[in-house]
Amino acid sequence: MSEIKVKERGRELIVNPLVTCQPFGAMFATLGINRALPIVHGSQGCSTFVRYSLNRHFREPAEIAVTSLHEDAAVFGGRSNLINGVKNLVKRFKPDLVGIVTTCSSEIIGDDVEGFMGVAESELREELGENFETRIIYISTPSFVENHFRGYGNAIRAFVDGLADEKTDQNGKLNIIPGIVNPGDIREIKHIIKLMGLDSIILTDTSDPFDSPLRPSATARMPFYPKGGTGVSEIEDSSNSLGTISMTMYGADAADSLQKRFDVPSEHCMPLGVKNTDEFLRTIMRLADADVKDEVLDERGLLIDSMADLSSRYLFGRTAAVYGDPDMVAGISRFLCELGMVPRYVCTGTDHPAFRDAMKTVASESMEHVNLMPDSDLRALERELMEEPVDILIGNSDGRLIARDLNIPIVRVGYPVYDRAGYHRIPIVGYRGGLNLLNRITNTVLREYYEPEHWKLQQ
Repeated sequence: MSEIKVKERGRELIVNPLVTCQPFGAMFATLGINRALPIVHGSQGCSTFVRYSLNRHFREPAEIAVTSLHEDAAVFGGRSNLINGVKNLVKRFKPDLVGIVTTCSSEIIGDDVEGFMGVAESELREELGENFETRIIYISTPSFVENHFRGYGNAIRAFVDGLADEKTDQNGKLNIIPGIVNPGDIREIKHIIKLMGLDSIILTDTSDPFDSPLRPSATARMPFYPKGGTGVSEIEDSSNSLGTISMTMYGADAADSLQKRFDVPSEHCMPLGVKNTDEFLRTIMRLADADVKDEVLDERGLLIDSMADLSSRYLFGRTAAVYGDPDMVAGISRFLCELGMVPRYVCTGTDHPAFRDAMKTVASESMEHVNLMPDSDLRALERELMEEPVDILIGNSDGRLIARDLNIPIVRVGYPVYDRAGYHRIPIVGYRGGLNLLNRITNTVLREYYEPEHWKLQQ
């Protein structure tokens, strides 16, 4: 059994961070609800940065409103900004849901957001009467603590607590909390569940909203709201599901809430790699009393066959540095062990007990020791790689300059990937996603270590 060597970040300054602030995660989760709009209770930059970041990765617009707090709000508060902002959204766009996302400024000045929300709802009922059907959910995301993963978890918990109704009859579905993953990953999860003969409620489904077809209507005008997303009624019905599977450790609060309030069993599992996907299927079988179909076994068999074809010949013994989302890097690291590779460095911008537990499993399956870098940044990883280089980098586009400067090939996965096109449509979860990731890693190794130098210069 190999060991974990924990390398703590030895400075307070963050350089080239792997995380951003809580409101980002809450906005991302809200945009996964059908006909929903997030409104950021803060300055204009708090929404502009997120819109830019999402557009750069998905190549799709993201409709995010903002209350535009200025200097006067620090003295007098943002009451009128929020009330008027919510009322304008409801009257003009008629959303099914408005998610109020707080920021550092509104949290520090102590705005009574729940009270303001109540005033806005009361005035809207008075003005619109029965036509007022919008659900308004308050999501507390103070920017000065934790990160966007926590903001995502807080949003899912707020939706579940604010919308899930009293338990009635079981709906035969599974709740899935996917985390901050790509549209291709969510579609792959829905594909697996469909092959198992089941249906799901995705909390929340960002696949279609961030990857919508360009289909103008008969009037030649594009609809304001993208297709897809989880319906408000589906979230209300999540209390009647067979169980909840959270693919992110930060979805545990929402899953636990459903379990405590409605007796919906909950599990945590990121289906990335062979063993993790096997565990995901066993969890589905346990929660839904379902059988694994031959089509799923065929997909697993194709992945195993490709691993037998490629791993021993090209990948065995090669070292890697993996960075990014804690759930994703833990899953990728375990998959690398299955491929005979060594996850020499595993770096993430946050820390969580479930992450450390997952990495203990990885260390037990690794041929050599694993350097764990929790709550760290890419500058710390770069310094380590200067001293002990690896064969390959696996992570998002923020590591591309490190790859160039240190002459280490990079496999781009996760969020954000902004210097390549279409990666958000290609899954890396499930058996088919594992096959995609295996091919991507192998092709990168082939190009870097097996092609003649003059060929690479021509590409």
